Amino acid sequence: MRPSRRSRAAEAAAAALLTLLAAACGSRLPESDFEHRDRGGGGTPPAGAAPIRVGIVTSATSPVGGTAFTGPRDGAKAWFDRLNARGGIDGRRVEVTECDDGGSGVGNNECVHRLIDEDRVVALVATTALDYAGASRVSAAGVPDIGGQPVGAAYDTWPHLYGIYGSLAPRAGTPGWDGRLYGGTEIYRYFRREHGARTAAVVSYNQAASASYARLVERGLRAEGYKVVTEQVDFALPNFRAVAADLKEQGADLVFDAIDGHGNARLCAAMDDVGARVTAKVTNVQNWTSAVAEDYEDAPRCRNALWATGSSRNFEDTSLAPVREFREATKGLPTHSQWQLEGWAAARWFTEAATACAEEGVTRACVDGFMNRSEGYTAGGLLLPVTFARLAEPPATRRTCLSVARWKDGSGWVTQADMNDTCFVVPQLPYEP
Repeated sequence: MRPSRRSRAAEAAAAALLTLLAAACGSRLPESDFEHRDRGGGGTPPAGAAPIRVGIVTSATSPVGGTAFTGPRDGAKAWFDRLNARGGIDGRRVEVTECDDGGSGVGNNECVHRLIDEDRVVALVATTALDYAGASRVSAAGVPDIGGQPVGAAYDTWPHLYGIYGSLAPRAGTPGWDGRLYGGTEIYRYFRREHGARTAAVVSYNQAASASYARLVERGLRAEGYKVVTEQVDFALPNFRAVAADLKEQGADLVFDAIDGHGNARLCAAMDDVGARVTAKVTNVQNWTSAVAEDYEDAPRCRNALWATGSSRNFEDTSLAPVREFREATKGLPTHSQWQLEGWAAARWFTEAATACAEEGVTRACVDGFMNRSEGYTAGGLLLPVTFARLAEPPATRRTCLSVARWKDGSGWVTQADMNDTCFVVPQLPYEP
């Protein structure tokens, strides 16, 4: 069985829903400005060489907040700026058109219409949409959507959509297999085998999306033999100190959560206040950012127990040449994140597809054909091998690898082991998106 990695769709969707909780009270959906700016950069193409047009759809002004979904976009733009400065693709500049869908389904459909029907983009790259309502339209038009973040089930539902983590689902118009997606337990296996963890706590709000994701985490932990401690707090008036005191009393080794980023920071501060020490406070790829010191400034002990897991190289690991290249190209950004690196990888993926098509013609069909043949793609070692396979039945088990990093003050995110060697054969558990 070839090495692979679990579907991150549940984790990404949950992260989006949980972040939404922070804006759920007293907020309204901002209007989308459907911004269309040429961000390609670089020099002038040779005479007669038309630019290659790509689109990036991002929920930049969504209820979640202005920076929650912009990482993949910023990483992709940095790649294309650098590419154009070096001559583009076969002498043709890549012209990038952005569209902010405002985090709404209506806005997303409008973005898709403008980019596909009016701007006639060859492909979408690094899509990060809170409500990807236009996914079926993208698929029907045969436009390859390359390296998008699976916030929702679209990348496990439609052909011509190629999520950054791949998919084994049939992608025939129904999510996953008969409406069910599957994820592995490798994160829980890792902490049990590598760090001897036996008791894990799962903290959630008394809110439907939060409670649902917490139940999924609990199932995975129990499948790996953990004693599971469940903690639920009131969303409007959360008593994190009481939760932290119980975590200490129960002797939790690990803490997983189904709460938003602000809530996590408050939980960590409460854990420090009561002296609750854990092996790891585990977070997800969306929160794998360089802003930890500021976000958790009131919780130095808990902050240094933060761990993140994902499917791509640690953006802080500049001992690796591909990561150094990414960091050099993005040195002007105020913060760095794992989602930026994955957006950079998505743009590189498109570039390799378009380069392969240059002689034949960089068309939607040619680029899509290249993507369909993608097998074990790694973006030069930045990603765990990505595969698209339309399996008739979901796998019962899978050999799955993961990237793991731990925060350390003064050093940032420190890689814990090579992601291509941190692998486990784990069961695949069903969930409904």
